Amino acid sequence: MKEMTKQNLYAAFAGESQAHMKYSIFAEKAEREGFPEVARLFRAIAFAEKVHATNHLRALGGINDTSANLDAAKGGENFEVEEMYPAYDAVAKLQGEKEAEKSIHYAIEAEKIHETMYEDAKKSVDEKKDIPKDDVYVCPVCGHTVIGEPDDDCPVCKLKKEKYIKF
Repeated sequence: MKEMTKQNLYAAFAGESQAHMKYSIFAEKAEREGFPEVARLFRAIAFAEKVHATNHLRALGGINDTSANLDAAKGGENFEVEEMYPAYDAVAKLQGEKEAEKSIHYAIEAEKIHETMYEDAKKSVDEKKDIPKDDVYVCPVCGHTVIGEPDDDCPVCKLKKEKYIKF
């Protein structure tokens, strides 16, 4: 693929991905505010944006077998933990942006766990085995993720385990 087309598709992928997330978040807000049909509209269009992002990523050759996808996911998490979030955190601290610092702290703590989870899953996949069938819980405040029963309180933000979302 020619470089300009490739860069354009990466930019389009990023934009569509952000739209998918933004509209999904807007749907949750509309639901909480008592507008279920508006929420449904946001969810439908969010799905369309996901379709667009998927098509762009496929055209870029970014969807591979599960083992390669796990490598890519692990690499992304590692980049966030080792480079991206520390740099963002330094800027937020320098500028005294407390909410940004908290948001970045939450993300970096979760990303560390995600990287390990992907690494463990890749080992299983490379041995031609699926990962064990355990419940996965995610803290809806900070994103802390745990396989199996969570502790009583989230170790990152102290939310009670009853509030975790079960997958």
